[in-house]
Amino acid sequence: MARRPGSSFRGPARPEPLGPQAVTSARKPAAKPAPPASPDPDLVLLGEFGRPHGLHGEVRLKSYTAEPAAIADYGPLRLPDGRTVELEDARPAPGGSPNLLIVRVKGVSDRNAVEALNRLTLAVARDRLGEAAEEDEFFLTDLIGLTVEDGRGTAIGTVVAVPNYGGGDLLEIRPSAGGPTALLPFTKAFVPTLDIPGGRIVADPPEDLFAPPGSKPADDPG
Repeated sequence: MARRPGSSFRGPARPEPLGPQAVTSARKPAAKPAPPASPDPDLVLLGEFGRPHGLHGEVRLKSYTAEPAAIADYGPLRLPDGRTVELEDARPAPGGSPNLLIVRVKGVSDRNAVEALNRLTLAVARDRLGEAAEEDEFFLTDLIGLTVEDGRGTAIGTVVAVPNYGGGDLLEIRPSAGGPTALLPFTKAFVPTLDIPGGRIVADPPEDLFAPPGSKPADDPG
């Protein structure tokens, strides 16, 4: 489950000041792709295997769960070919990336078998995750494909991904008029209305959301 920062209705939600690295236009920081949506609407992707770690049956895993190590608590997880696996001994991977883990797969200890897991995704049946406990909880994959409208009800784009580059979830929006996608902070201030059953999001974006990147200053060393 996920929720937007500032989603509590106990008080007014105001946008936090955006730092110099904040992105609200078509410019994107260099980062890994956003977690993919499952091609099967009855499944929710929870992670993806990476390369083996060491020689004793451990493997790297990118977790998409809110608490990365919690992916090992879901029991049997489904691979793309229909097989199921169970994870054991999940711990953070070296390097400081919070969503990368080192895990063992129950019953798998041979390095060749571990290498065969590389790039395979892990999914769980949506009905195993239960219902959202609160109105403002949802699955991030449910946001992909929603129409984005402004406060006047005019469609401005479609959500194509929900990346997170370390500063919070963002909506990557493809404009209705065509052109490069743009990123909008996924907070209550910028996204006041979320209507998943209705297939829409009402946003309050900055006026220059889809503006092309400006030219660099002459003294910019980048």
